[in-house]
Amino acid sequence: MLRFQDCPQILRDFLTYHETIKGQSELTISEYHLDLRMFLRFMKLMRNDMPIKTRLEDIPIKDIDIHFIAEITTSDVFDFLSYLSSDRTADPDAAYPEYGISASARARKLSAIKSFFKYLTVRTKQLSENPVAELEYPKIRKSLPKYLNMEQSAALLKAVDGQNAKRDYAILMLFLNCGIRRSELVGLNMTDVYEDRIRVIGKGNKERFVYFGSPCRKAIDAYLVERNKKVLSDNRALFGSRNGNRISVEAVHRLVKKALLQAGLDATQFSAHKLRHTAATMMLSGGVDVKTVQEVLGHENLNTTQIYTHIENTELKIAAEANPLSKLDFTEDD
Repeated sequence: MLRFQDCPQILRDFLTYHETIKGQSELTISEYHLDLRMFLRFMKLMRNDMPIKTRLEDIPIKDIDIHFIAEITTSDVFDFLSYLSSDRTADPDAAYPEYGISASARARKLSAIKSFFKYLTVRTKQLSENPVAELEYPKIRKSLPKYLNMEQSAALLKAVDGQNAKRDYAILMLFLNCGIRRSELVGLNMTDVYEDRIRVIGKGNKERFVYFGSPCRKAIDAYLVERNKKVLSDNRALFGSRNGNRISVEAVHRLVKKALLQAGLDATQFSAHKLRHTAATMMLSGGVDVKTVQEVLGHENLNTTQIYTHIENTELKIAAEANPLSKLDFTEDD
């Protein structure tokens, strides 16, 4: 926990609990850290007589203890959510900064606050009252996820070139065939590749096996010829970077964007995560039942997967309306 030395002990204990006991991913722990640090800084700003221009980033919080947190009320949390909605900006130094963050971003921060107070009231019983137990999440506008169609997927794969073409092609094939997350792909080791499947460590360190077809197997084999000639700093890693390390999430993001641009696709509309959406949609289009798709994607709840059934229903409706016979009408009035 040396990376969280800017936090009070009570917050470090919470992060340690989720990392070691709950087995949460490094990304989740990092998000808890950032969200709760911001929340506590805001609380301290509100409690202390500080200049109005004081930046949250400049407020120390290491001295915060359970007594400080015990005085936080539901109204305080509402004030924080209001600040996020109206006054928070990602880039305060911009010439024309945009204020207010999205409902989904506010919901994530509220989720971290709820987890923190649940830990203090239920897990460790340091508090007797939870001010956010009944607090509702901001309403999030639901939209169907974007995905590539068959022609776009083929164009993306054909567009791959360059020094790391075999690596990038294998990565795109895994995304499109297996629907894994970026973090899951980055975490793949050489020993996680089997004849017809890969072993994936998903959210909450949950393990699952995801199968792939022969074209994906060929792409991996072609890449492994190059990979076996390299020695990485973490030589267990399946995918490496130019500097000899395990490939990073950021590097995967860049290579996907590069391939999208080379394929003539809108790189602002698609991403590695959209390739996951593509895999899920294609599975359903091919007749795979939604429960199986849930297991492939590693979704904890079926509701998360069922959004893709709405996509499929939309596609079926479009296909039906595109049929020329659907426009014929031979009915006669009596």
